[in-house]
Amino acid sequence: MQQNEGFRSGFISIIGRPNVGKSTFLNRVVGQKIAIMSDKPQTTRNKVQGVVTTDDSQMIFIDTPGIHKPKHKLGDFMMKVARNTLKEVDAVLFMVNADEPLGKGDRFIIEMLGESKTPVILVINKIDLIHPDELMESIVSYKNLLDFAEIVPISALQGNNVDRLLDVVKSYLPEGPQYYPADQVTDHPERFIISELIREKALHLTREEIPHSIAVVIERIAKRQGEETVDIQATIIVERDSQKGIVIGKRGSLLKEIGTRARKDIEMLLGSKVYLELWVKVQKDWRNRQSQLREYGFREDEY
Repeated sequence: MQQNEGFRSGFISIIGRPNVGKSTFLNRVVGQKIAIMSDKPQTTRNKVQGVVTTDDSQMIFIDTPGIHKPKHKLGDFMMKVARNTLKEVDAVLFMVNADEPLGKGDRFIIEMLGESKTPVILVINKIDLIHPDELMESIVSYKNLLDFAEIVPISALQGNNVDRLLDVVKSYLPEGPQYYPADQVTDHPERFIISELIREKALHLTREEIPHSIAVVIERIAKRQGEETVDIQATIIVERDSQKGIVIGKRGSLLKEIGTRARKDIEMLLGSKVYLELWVKVQKDWRNRQSQLREYGFREDEY
């Protein structure tokens, strides 16, 4: 672990309601897709770590599941992950939507953050969607509820003010070592990111009743001998037979489209040609079964 004089490093949790742009921000600052993005809430399930290294700092961002009221054991797991990260970081980014009024969910998070001794930076995202006058109103409404260390408006999608936010974050980090090599952008293994990229495409292409019933298990990753091709076999898990039919689509058309879109992203990630095989399997009520949650990578003892 490398230690340079004056070098700052630390861990930063990104917290907020579902769909405020946490994953969009994370992908922008690390420069590639490591967190999946969807317009459907509660997309992120595990904490995803993104690493940003500069000449004088290393910022390790933790993208947490959107805070919401749990409806099943998977939901309980997601909330536990989000709460636990607050105890182990040097700063917290509380991200909110500029184009949505302060709501019950935001107040709930603010209450939770009020108990934390960690500096909280309010990040007002999606400023490209509102008039500057509305931004001032938004800042005042939040400012009255918590003594934020800083307030930074950004557009994660457009990149507006993101560099300024990184400078602000850096100022709250202690002097410390470089935990990861400069070219490493995440601590997650490729297998995890590949499964998330497949799940992202399934989320985009399926109907409303499917999304949160989907998990993806990578069965096999192997590089072909003497070739620049990687063979990947993966299973998409759903909870009901009817969902299996939807994911497969007419004559397998939807499953084929999921595979085509996922393969492009995976090839960019791996920098090589990919042959992707997908299957769909029904595991009834898997989100409420502890053994299945563990099998699909949702392990409480790791958080």
